[in-house]
Amino acid sequence: MTDRPAGEPVATPILHVDMDAFFASCELRRHPELVGQPVVVGGSGERGVVAAASYEARAYGVHSAMPAVRARRLCPHAVFLPGDHAHYSEVSGRIMEVFREATPLVEPLSLDEAFLDVGGSRRLLGAPSTIAAEIRRRVFEQEGLTCSVGVARVKFLAKLASQAAKPRAGHDGTRPGPGVLVVDPGDERSFLHPLPVQALWGVGPATLAKLQRIGIRTVGDLAATSPDALAHSIGKAAAAHLHALANLVDPRPVVPDLELKSVSHEETFGRDKHRAEDLAVELRKMGDAVGARLRASGLTARTVTIKVRFGDFSTISRSATLDEPTDSGVDIVRVGRELLAQVDPSPGVRLLGIGVTKLGPPAARQLRLDLAGTEPIEDPNDEEHRRVEAVVDLIRDRYGSGSVGPASLVGPTGLRSTRKGTQQWGPDVPTP
Repeated sequence: MTDRPAGEPVATPILHVDMDAFFASCELRRHPELVGQPVVVGGSGERGVVAAASYEARAYGVHSAMPAVRARRLCPHAVFLPGDHAHYSEVSGRIMEVFREATPLVEPLSLDEAFLDVGGSRRLLGAPSTIAAEIRRRVFEQEGLTCSVGVARVKFLAKLASQAAKPRAGHDGTRPGPGVLVVDPGDERSFLHPLPVQALWGVGPATLAKLQRIGIRTVGDLAATSPDALAHSIGKAAAAHLHALANLVDPRPVVPDLELKSVSHEETFGRDKHRAEDLAVELRKMGDAVGARLRASGLTARTVTIKVRFGDFSTISRSATLDEPTDSGVDIVRVGRELLAQVDPSPGVRLLGIGVTKLGPPAARQLRLDLAGTEPIEDPNDEEHRRVEAVVDLIRDRYGSGSVGPASLVGPTGLRSTRKGTQQWGPDVPTP
């Protein structure tokens, strides 16, 4: 296992590149006066969630997905900043272009990490470790951000290697990691088997407890246990999957340009909402945003789903499939409101979401028949909605998402628009 080898065997062409504290690092680029301070990005209200934490904040135990209230208790002097998904997406887009200059085989996992297959790039760009070091240099030079890179023969090992290459937070300061870590084929077992078993994909808290009950604590313990013995504790499918990983079997290739499966938006409210009419307004705002994202992606959808989470965290969903695909926010909201009418909001709704699935390219629209003359006609209301939404898209592209929207969303502070990522980490302050 090496961090700066002169060259690797042919069988190490997969890179996993992971940005270091990406959201927090993006904010520190915009707020250099906060460098060195514990910075937390996300929702800062009572229902907020941590999206990312600087390494100074991590030293106090703050981490992503932690409730903001707990983060404040752990680090009272932390600086909380609201998340800006649009900015992070923009930076991510530029970083992914750096990756694609090294290889066309880039599989993004999120805004801040991706797998790269550099097997075809070695003749031109050098060994995988050389390519990894050049990617780190380019990203830092272009964006002022750091990333960690794992290099291995298979995907899950590359991901584990990138984690081992990362900086480490401590109260005495941030300790830099190697930046690039290569797991050579001859070192795979010595790298993997001492790791705790929860390092493997698919070992969550419930599975971990079951494995520990039969004495399995490391990946090596798992590798040495027969699949049949594992199946008695965690089931046949999970046993086969985890035993394969523990024995270095991961045949998945790097798959670029993954097909979009769904488009959705959800928001957590600062206070529970109990009235159907209030939820209908929120649904209008979110459905309008989902329709706009569909049109921007050149897609239509057949199935609309709403998600409702109550104050006690119980969650339900309702779905309906349209006769014809649509990219219209008007259609999406109409179906969403019909589904919402089936839900009693009186116990108090904490979160509401709407999404669409069964995506595909725009199809020729089916004309309905005029029953009087049996001539195919277009619904004038549908045609008017499409023309209006096309104009709205043009205006928003030029002046921003808050420039125009449905009249029902105009309030005392102006138009209540939404965009991708809004409220993703909970509200900053209670909203009525």
